[in-house]
Amino acid sequence: MWGSKKNTSRRIDSLVGKNTKIVGDLDFSGGLLVDGKVMGNITATDDDNATITISENGYVQGEIQIPNIIINGTVEGNVYASNHVELAKKARVFGNVYYNLFEMAMGAAVNGNLVHVADDELTANLETKQEPPRLEEPEVITNN
Repeated sequence: MWGSKKNTSRRIDSLVGKNTKIVGDLDFSGGLLVDGKVMGNITATDDDNATITISENGYVQGEIQIPNIIINGTVEGNVYASNHVELAKKARVFGNVYYNLFEMAMGAAVNGNLVHVADDELTANLETKQEPPRLEEPEVITNN
């Protein structure tokens, strides 16, 4: 966006096909395209260039902990990206998004908090599963 080039690779090493449903955690390296359903946490260990792409048909129910994340489908769970998060126009995220760099297209939706964190803060949050501070519920005033 804005004419800058991303350092993330769009290479696909693994694919979860449109008619595929995975129940359980998934760990990968390189590039992963999710066009089906994953019911579990997705991580990329020991790969700082790992990228997950969730297509328009893709659905993930669980946490995602990947350095580079591109979403155009639906995610129900927290998203942790130590490098870059890109939300395309049909992206729907029901959870908090922890990011270093963030890009969001018009039409994308996040039902949760957007939390900017540096690399070291993200690692600390993952280790302690620390949630960001929340605002108190506002007082509702009615005229009776």
